[in-house]
Amino acid sequence: MYFAFTVDIPKVPGIVRQTKNGTVYIDYEYERNYVKSKGYTAPRRSTIGKQDPQNPDKMWPNQNYLKYFSEEAFPDKYDSRGRSACLRIGCYVLIRKLFDETGISALLDQQFDTESKGLLMDIAAYSIITENNAGQYYPAYAYNHPLFTNNMVQYSDSRISSFLREITDDQRIGFLNAWNEIKDHREKVYISYDATNKNCQAGEVDFAEFGNAKDDESKPIVNYAVAYNVKDGDPAFYEEYPGSINDVSQLRQMIGKAQGYGYRHIGFILDRGYFDRKNLLYIDECGYDFIIMVKGLKPLVRDMISEVKGSFEKKRAYYIKEHSVAGITVKRKMYESDEKERYFHLYYSLSRENYERRLLEETLRKMEDTLKKHEGQEITFSKQYEEYYELFYHEEKETVKGHDGKEREIISKKTFLFARERSDVIENETGFQGYFSLVTSDQMTAEEALSLYKSRDESEKLFRADKSYLDDAAFRVYSNEAVASKIFIAFIALVIRNRIYRALREEKKKIEKAPNYMTVPAAIRELEKIEVVRLTDGLYRLDHAVTRTQKDILQAFNIDAGYIEAQALELQIELKRIAEGTLKKGA
Repeated sequence: MYFAFTVDIPKVPGIVRQTKNGTVYIDYEYERNYVKSKGYTAPRRSTIGKQDPQNPDKMWPNQNYLKYFSEEAFPDKYDSRGRSACLRIGCYVLIRKLFDETGISALLDQQFDTESKGLLMDIAAYSIITENNAGQYYPAYAYNHPLFTNNMVQYSDSRISSFLREITDDQRIGFLNAWNEIKDHREKVYISYDATNKNCQAGEVDFAEFGNAKDDESKPIVNYAVAYNVKDGDPAFYEEYPGSINDVSQLRQMIGKAQGYGYRHIGFILDRGYFDRKNLLYIDECGYDFIIMVKGLKPLVRDMISEVKGSFEKKRAYYIKEHSVAGITVKRKMYESDEKERYFHLYYSLSRENYERRLLEETLRKMEDTLKKHEGQEITFSKQYEEYYELFYHEEKETVKGHDGKEREIISKKTFLFARERSDVIENETGFQGYFSLVTSDQMTAEEALSLYKSRDESEKLFRADKSYLDDAAFRVYSNEAVASKIFIAFIALVIRNRIYRALREEKKKIEKAPNYMTVPAAIRELEKIEVVRLTDGLYRLDHAVTRTQKDILQAFNIDAGYIEAQALELQIELKRIAEGTLKKGA
């Protein structure tokens, strides 16, 4: 696939011209490997373009050119008629439908002009479909996909970079205000809130600071948090804040934003990382409820488990089928000085106990092997070993004279002899394996609390989607505005991708034996196979009928083969208009 514009042939070592059937192809020799068995060095080359016969210093580049020379300048926009003869329309049709159904398309109209709105939607669609957000690969995507831009103008990666710097705070804030304004604020909703951080390679991003990085502690980070509405399943709003601010501190700001967006009757579903007395008291003061996982098995929780152990684990009345656990609720103050009592929901899971037991035994086995290996050696072990083993050493002492002239004994040599397992400590730990606890401020059953907390799995999937599927673990942009814009577009992409995820999940429930193509990545790959091809009359037509697998996927979105055929015809008319040159002013 060659782009419909020319660039300068790179003036770097390794450029090789090869003529085939009258066409001069430009190859780039990117590596040379010595082949020992044959005794010579073999070059490794890749074709990056073909020479323009009218201008020998120019060439039409291909996707390999993007790989090796991504920093070279492309034109900001290029001839929209110079597109692939085969366009992938399946995911485009679905995403366009979801943009309309979510109301995002109409809300973007309020903040952006037609061309900027189209480009923003294209970048979001590109990140969902290709599972990538690197701007240098966008031209290749634009070449073989329909686009939301007016007249389907194909923009370069340099234009993407400049566009990210052009999106203003007012536009981002205006969209979030409008997005939350259309939500139902009358009924009580639970918002799942979680945060992550992203490494930042940018040198001009003021709020990229060193903090508790989850990936690479050597780089500054930007914190990114999403509030997720459990009731309607959509991300509600997001926050970006400096890397040095921890999640617990930022929680108060998030509560203020929730109030500002008009949410009144809400509860917060929080991870154990937010378990902090001041946070929980502040939520109380605001009149909100909370559901939070207890960080570890604190002494208070262990005492409660000891009180109820054996009374609920195997009784059917306490069994929660949906989650395969048993649960019981105990009302108790969290801290002695608290005025309110909380609802502690205690759970027991047999599979969790087995997992924790295997993990502990594996840890003990490795520790025991290490201890045996170092018997008779001069070594001191860490406190982790002392927790599970009683360690015996032989100490050799000597008398030394200090600066004050007084003599004192010091240990000159400490030899490890052997270890004895602390069976009482290990037995106590295994006695609490399989148990975990949630705390709620509002009265509810153990089943209700766990179902609500489990709903935050959707929030966690959003973060995994953001870092993995949307390739957004690190920012590759170089200004405050560009980073903020990338987060904003990623949020919009997450809304759409999450709608795809939830629709597929609900469709899977209807199928007795769910097929493996009902996941988001698999569904995207399958829908990308729906193509229109340009024939000799210049018109794009569906390459083949919609397959059974594609019909199954599309059914989750109330789309049938007739809908795809109608959309393909609509695109045919639009592409014909563009090809005939009846472009609107400014194209």
